[in-house]
Amino acid sequence: MSVDGAYDIAVVGSGFAGSLFAMIARRLGYSVVLVERGKHPRVVIGESSTPLTNLLLEELTTRYNLPSLTSLAKWGSWQNVHPEVACGLKRGFTFYHHNLNCAGETDVKREDQLLVAASPRDEISDTHWYRAGFDSLFVREAVNLGVEYLDETELLGVAESSNEVALTGRRGDQPVRLTARFVVDASGPHGFLHRSLGLQSLDLPNFPSTQALYGHFSDVSRLEDQHRETPHEVPPYPVDDAAVHHVFDGGWIWVLQFNNGITSAGVAATDSFAARMNFANEAQAWNRITESIPVLKEQFVKAKVQHGFKRIPRLSFRSARVAGKRWALLPSAAGFVDPLLSTGFPLTLLGIDRLARLIENDWDSPDFTTKLKTYAAITDAELIATGRLIGSLYANMTNFPAFVSLSLLYFAVASFSETVRRLKKPYLAQSFLLHDHPAFGPAFNRICDRALTIRSREESDQLSKDVLQAIEPFNIIGLGDSKHRNWYPINAQDLFDSAVKIQSSEGEISRMLRSCGFSI
Repeated sequence: MSVDGAYDIAVVGSGFAGSLFAMIARRLGYSVVLVERGKHPRVVIGESSTPLTNLLLEELTTRYNLPSLTSLAKWGSWQNVHPEVACGLKRGFTFYHHNLNCAGETDVKREDQLLVAASPRDEISDTHWYRAGFDSLFVREAVNLGVEYLDETELLGVAESSNEVALTGRRGDQPVRLTARFVVDASGPHGFLHRSLGLQSLDLPNFPSTQALYGHFSDVSRLEDQHRETPHEVPPYPVDDAAVHHVFDGGWIWVLQFNNGITSAGVAATDSFAARMNFANEAQAWNRITESIPVLKEQFVKAKVQHGFKRIPRLSFRSARVAGKRWALLPSAAGFVDPLLSTGFPLTLLGIDRLARLIENDWDSPDFTTKLKTYAAITDAELIATGRLIGSLYANMTNFPAFVSLSLLYFAVASFSETVRRLKKPYLAQSFLLHDHPAFGPAFNRICDRALTIRSREESDQLSKDVLQAIEPFNIIGLGDSKHRNWYPINAQDLFDSAVKIQSSEGEISRMLRSCGFSI
C-alpha cells in the first residue's frame, strides 16, 4: 500500500517551529500534513530562549488559541502546567573571557565579565528548552488539533505545478505521494527544499567559517560553587541560571543547565581554532579545550557525556532563495549564523508570525506572491544583520572590552523591541536588531564593519563611545553605565526614566510591568 493524501499545507520538519506552524495553519482552518524524517524524542541543540523569544511565543499561542503552549513562555507557568517537560532556568546572559592555558585570577574589576539580567525573579524568567521533550510536546499538540503526522518518512522529490506541489518519498517500504497547495520547510539548514530544488547557498558577509562540537552531559557542577565572585558582591542573578558563555581567542563555549540533571555544552569556533584542536577527534578536542580553562576543568571534572559528541563541520548557512510561488522556508531553514546571542529562536518566531499572517490574510489574494517575496527579503535581511553583528564579535574575542561594547548593540535593541511590543507599540521596532531603522541601521552597519579591523586601544575606546551614542535612543536598561561594572540588573526605574524613548506614560509602563508579573 502507498501513503497518499491531498492537503492545503504540507510542513516538512517537526521541530518546534514546524509543529507550531502546522498548529497555526490548522487553527486557520486548513488541512495540514506534518512530515518528519526521524522520530521523537530526539536530542538536538538550539535550546536557549530570550525575553523576545518568549514574548513572541506567548503572542502566537494566544492569537491562535493554543493555551497549553502559552504556559511555556515563562519558567513559573511552565513548571505549573508542564512539569513533565524538562527545561532550564535562564535569568540572563553570563559571559566570561579567558586566556587559554592561563591560571584564572579573581576578576575584582569585572573586566573579563559581562552579566545582563533578563528577568527580576525566577517565576517570570526565560528558559532553556530541552528539545527532546519540548519538540515532542509540540508534535503531540499538533496531532491533537488534527494535523496529519507522518514520521520516519523520507521525502525524495518535489514537483511544483500551477496549482499544487507534489511530494514523493517513502515511509518504510511504503511509497509516499502527497500534494499540497503550499509547502513550508522547517527542516533546518540545508533542508529538504534546499536540496530538492537545488537551491544555491550564499555566504554571510564578513562572517568567518565556523564549526561546532557539542554534547549533553550529566554530573556537571555549578560555577557558583567555585566562589569566583568576591564575597561582598552579589551578582544580579545566580550566574549558572543563565546562558553561560566562555569566550576566548577563536571561539566560545556554551553551558546550559536543565532541571533533569542534564547539561548542554559545546564549543563554536573558527576553522583555524577547530583545526588546532582537531575537532574531528571529538572527545579529545573537547577535553583539550576544557583542560585549558581552569573553571571549566573543575566544572566538568566528573561530567559524563550522554549520547556521544556531535560535530557540525560548517555552522553558518544562508540559502540563496527563501520562497517561491507555492513554497517558503521558515527562517530556521533559510539560514543560521551562530548560537552566540540566542538569535535563532526570535528570528524563527518572527518568521512564523509573518508567514502565518500572510496565509491568514492573503491566502487567496492576488497579492500573495508579492507579499511572499517581501517575507523572503525580510528573512534574508534579518539573517544578514545578525551575521554582521556576530561576525564583529568573533573578530573581537581577544579584545573583551570591544566585545562587551558590541554586545550592547544587541542587548539594547532586544530589550527595546521586547518592551515596545509589551506596550502594544510594535511599530516602534519593526525589524530584528532594528537593522532597517533610518538612523540606527546605518550606524549599526558602520560600527560592525569597523569592529573587524580594530588595531589599537584608541580605536577600541572610540568604538565603545560610538556604540553608546548609537544605542542611546533605545537604551532603556542602563547599559554602559560605569557604576554597573559590567553587571546589569533588571531595574523598573530604568524603564520609567526612559518613558520618552518608548513613547509611554508612567501609567502605561506600570500596567505593562504588572501584566507581565514584574513586581514594582
